Amino acid sequence: MKRMTAILCAAALAAGPAQEAWAAGLRFKEPEFAIPAGSLAVGAAGDAAVETEAQAAALQVSAPSAVLMEASTGQVIYEKGADEKRSPASVTKVMTLILIFDALAEGKIALTDEVVTSAYAKSMGGSQVFLEEGEVQTVETLIKCIVIASGNDASVAMAEYIAGTEGEFVRLMNERAAGLGMTGTHFVDCCGLTDSAEHVTTARDIAIMSRELINKYPEIHNYSTIWMENITHVTKQGTKEFGLSNTNKLLKMANNFTVTGLKTGSTSAAKYCLAATAQKDGVRLIASIMAAPDYKARFADAQTLLNYGFAACRLYEDQEGLPLGPMAVTGGVEDSVELAYESPFSYLSLTGENLDAIERALMLEESLPAPIVPGQRAGVLEYRLNGKPIGHVNVVTAGSVEEAGYGDYLKMLLGIVFQKAG
Repeated sequence: MKRMTAILCAAALAAGPAQEAWAAGLRFKEPEFAIPAGSLAVGAAGDAAVETEAQAAALQVSAPSAVLMEASTGQVIYEKGADEKRSPASVTKVMTLILIFDALAEGKIALTDEVVTSAYAKSMGGSQVFLEEGEVQTVETLIKCIVIASGNDASVAMAEYIAGTEGEFVRLMNERAAGLGMTGTHFVDCCGLTDSAEHVTTARDIAIMSRELINKYPEIHNYSTIWMENITHVTKQGTKEFGLSNTNKLLKMANNFTVTGLKTGSTSAAKYCLAATAQKDGVRLIASIMAAPDYKARFADAQTLLNYGFAACRLYEDQEGLPLGPMAVTGGVEDSVELAYESPFSYLSLTGENLDAIERALMLEESLPAPIVPGQRAGVLEYRLNGKPIGHVNVVTAGSVEEAGYGDYLKMLLGIVFQKAG
């Protein structure tokens, strides 16, 4: 037998496709109680979808490649030439920053570490913060130089500090990109200064790596929202202040949303590129722009996409799910195991659905046989809108239970005997 509890709540699209809505092999009985679902008709939702698609098609975006993505779900809301390979210029540094924060998270480096600038790092042209050979700056200062001022010299200094050489760091960049499914990307350097035709990415891949950076390391916004800040150069020539000014002018433009980052880029080959992040009413969006004709156009295109997205999107997130009790275990040295949700759940609505009538159905196995390992599937929490599955989250074991042997059964039997005797 299986057990199931159904409760209704406010709503959304799932953290996974709905086709596995009811877990394979799980049978269930009717909910113990139910609250009527919302009254939104299927036809109304369909009409809203058609209207939304028409609105997206009517957007005026001058750049040949652009993507608008919702950060929580990764759902693409708008795309134009999304998979065309182009030079990203300094937007390359989004991946450089991912590797820097990976190294911080893994304890390989610390924000207070001091990095010595090499002659090679100093030699970088393009946008730079004018580091001198032998100059020492902390990791955190170099992060600011990369994020705020797009310093090529700072990027190379960090690449060498983490990986020994820029070449090895670039290998790690491509490895990380492959792991994220960035199939249209190949990096040649760590800063985007190269004029190599092999240094390419796509608007979709920019959105993917931007999402990874802001979701995994939200502290990036502590740096990407700084408008101006000074750093201090200490060299053989003496000590002097140098002002960093943010290249992302979207931060100071009039918007009805909050800009949180992220990275600009421009070269003669790449034209004008941008990875823009913003939030409003709990919704976080990413706009990636490639090859805009001028610097004003890239910001205007981002504003157009972000305004459209915030007007159309409604997001529901369920971080906790329904309460979970322990799961009964048969044939184990323990008679139960704790449960947990595999991930949070989120749903992005673009079609005007009534998100006040979403059904959550928790379906669990009655028991699990030992041995049990952590992460073993024990059921699902499914989300439904107007009776239709829209996604689910797996329920998994949060601990392990070894299979009981002859000696364990003997101990249990003796325990029962002594308990009765007492």
